[in-house]
Amino acid sequence: MARNDARRRDLADASISVLATEGMRGLTHRAVDARAGAPMGTASNYFRSKESLIGALVERIGERLAPDPAVQDQWAGRTPDRELFADYTRDIVRRLISEREVTLALLTLRIEAARSPWIAEALGEWMRSGFAADVAFNRAAGLPGGAFEIALFHYAIEGLILDRLTVSIEAEGSTDDVVDALVQGLLSERPTA
Repeated sequence: MARNDARRRDLADASISVLATEGMRGLTHRAVDARAGAPMGTASNYFRSKESLIGALVERIGERLAPDPAVQDQWAGRTPDRELFADYTRDIVRRLISEREVTLALLTLRIEAARSPWIAEALGEWMRSGFAADVAFNRAAGLPGGAFEIALFHYAIEGLILDRLTVSIEAEGSTDDVVDALVQGLLSERPTA
């Protein structure tokens, strides 16, 4: 079969939508075909197994959540300080919240990875690669914080996103205020043992 990247991307987007709305049990080739408006059998032609479908889905999640270079370019040349770190963080949170379906699909995969070693392997590799890239970016940009702070940052942001996209413990609170407080706390001096 000739490679059709646009069709493949559409099917991956449909997979994200199915996963976000129906959960892992609803993620079938047939459901993906229906969501994409494609003839039955199309998804299975592109993704022969559920494993290959998940692999494409993880790749597409990464593409859709990637930062916009134009947004990041506007910060070039600024002093690498807490405020710049906070701007980057607000951009990440904005992307995760505005791409609600994509983020819910990612969270669903994270939960399912606890039950399925092959999902844990595919998702874990992607997440560790992303974490390493985040640490490298932070260092290259001269931003405050090292690998430990970036790990704490991930833990905190993922909790905030879970709160904002599901049942919130403080729905009225400003997300920007939370981000500012997180950055302040994460970049404070750590006590030495």
